[in-house]
Amino acid sequence: MSLSIVQSVLPGGVIQIAPRGEIDVDTAYEVREAIAEVLAKGRPARIELNMRLVTFIDSVGISAMVAGFQTAEVSGVKLVVTEPSRFVHRQLWVTGLLGLFGAPEPYFAASTPQVLPGA
Repeated sequence: MSLSIVQSVLPGGVIQIAPRGEIDVDTAYEVREAIAEVLAKGRPARIELNMRLVTFIDSVGISAMVAGFQTAEVSGVKLVVTEPSRFVHRQLWVTGLLGLFGAPEPYFAASTPQVLPGA
């Protein structure tokens, strides 16, 4: 599967980068380049890496995210992950990097709110 990346401007000067597909050894550079491109155009208030539509990420993909985080940090820009897919959330948790990216909750596609027993 390939990777596509959509960039959009959110209120407050926030840039959202939304990859879709698999981030692996063949596509990880695209995430790094998307972050570098945003930073080359200016200093947004924040960069949100929306990972909701990422179906797979390997160690090279995680490394690209960390490199993007460090590049943004050097530029004085905060990079956070939003709406990680369950797979991405698990990979960030297992690697101990969830907190680095703002400790986002995993994205659940269910359209109805979940009710906890006894609530």
